Amino acid sequence: MNVENQNFELANPNPEFLIKSIAEQGYSLETALADLMDNSITANASRIEVLTKIDEEPFTLFLSDNGDGMSKESLKRNMQFPSKSPEDSRESNDLGRFGLGLKTASFSQTRAFTVLSRKKGSSFFSGLTWDVKHLKDSGKWEMIINSDEEIAEILEQYNNISNDHQNSSNEFIPNTIIVWRGLYKFENFLDVKNKQDALKEEITNTTSEYLSIVFHKFMERQTNRVDIRINNTLVKPFNPFPTDNSNLRALEPLQKEFSKDIVKIQGFVLPNTSIKETKENSNPWTPHNKSLMDMEGLYIYRADRLILFGGWNGLIKKMPRLQLGRLKIDIGNKVDHLFHLNVAKSQINIPHDLKNSFLRAIVDLKAEAQKEYFNYGLKTFTQRPTEHSSELFYKTATNKGVLLRINDEFPLLKSLKSSLNNKQKAELNFILKMSSNLINKVRQVDNVEITGNAEKDGISIDEIVKSISELLNLGLSKEQIKKDILPNLGIKVNSHEEISNLLN
Repeated sequence: MNVENQNFELANPNPEFLIKSIAEQGYSLETALADLMDNSITANASRIEVLTKIDEEPFTLFLSDNGDGMSKESLKRNMQFPSKSPEDSRESNDLGRFGLGLKTASFSQTRAFTVLSRKKGSSFFSGLTWDVKHLKDSGKWEMIINSDEEIAEILEQYNNISNDHQNSSNEFIPNTIIVWRGLYKFENFLDVKNKQDALKEEITNTTSEYLSIVFHKFMERQTNRVDIRINNTLVKPFNPFPTDNSNLRALEPLQKEFSKDIVKIQGFVLPNTSIKETKENSNPWTPHNKSLMDMEGLYIYRADRLILFGGWNGLIKKMPRLQLGRLKIDIGNKVDHLFHLNVAKSQINIPHDLKNSFLRAIVDLKAEAQKEYFNYGLKTFTQRPTEHSSELFYKTATNKGVLLRINDEFPLLKSLKSSLNNKQKAELNFILKMSSNLINKVRQVDNVEITGNAEKDGISIDEIVKSISELLNLGLSKEQIKKDILPNLGIKVNSHEEISNLLN
């Protein structure tokens, strides 16, 4: 094609339409704030503050940091679309990627945002604003330059909001302040209280929890630590690999050379006791609003920042018996393009060259996690169960691994055998042997607690009541029956009046 003689048609995008389109990059409130915090950490901030004002509309959110700050020219450059190329080489602590995060993250939550910044040590703030309404009215790609009066008003409002919340601090001196005016995703609610409640819940619980996981390495540092506060409340780090807990088991680490970087891979197996511990309010294995299954899977860190956690990213399926397995992966920021990290830093593709290494590590982790899971709830006996034992099964070590055996001393079984002749005993032992073998095979499939109508399982409530009465006559206590027998039958003590009368 001869370009010199070619005619051209200008295709300048409509600013309003393009802004609204590029804002839809899969951001949630928490991932948008995390993207802004990446810039704060790259700018050497030791403290990041998030403040919200929701007592009137439009809702306002401030994010500030005490990092290096920006000069007027630097602010202008960083507010452009994009501010740098994804192909540029980066410092090892640079958490950025496309040079779009500040803009796309902000526009995913608001239609107008302002950035005030000054170089550390300076007293003069510069301010620029992107406003979709102005873009629509003017049809031009232009930012609003904030006047000194507007900047002073924003700073006063910021200080007032900080003082409105408890635990305000005069020691914090921000050098960059980002202001979102109007959080449109929350303001679409019809009822004012619903809007406020939704934002409070999102900020106080969901966002705090997400940030506590994603930036836990920065918050746990002994030197160059980063503190994050939301409405003057400090976010406490949550480490999904609490290596100070002796019950966490680390597998053999692997290293793989990949392009210009080293990828580190290591599996971790949580103790099976964590299944019970996570049902308590506070535990070292899961944050408050997540389960073990939410947290199983891959944990991909990029320059110490967690960019993916929970789930196996399509390599294998989530399943209950893998809930104790977590695979930790560390990559640098020089291979972003090979992992196809998206703008929101919420999606990643495992490169083909690394898939086999990941799968090998997953196979090893899967075997160990399943082994640990299947040992859950089994009591270790130093000797065979004694008379009046309420355990129908006991665990025994064999050359085939840990197996379940039927307890011959279980009161009802012992009573039944004593009433049989030799032929009947042999037939019963044959059935028990078959049952025992089948149970150990079934253990390789997910254990699911089942509760339901006993009639449908071929045994009536009357029969269960008679059996419970017999167990009481044979010496078992009510507490033993409630603790060990009823759960294995899938029955709750108060689910039937006859059972409740016997045991309460």
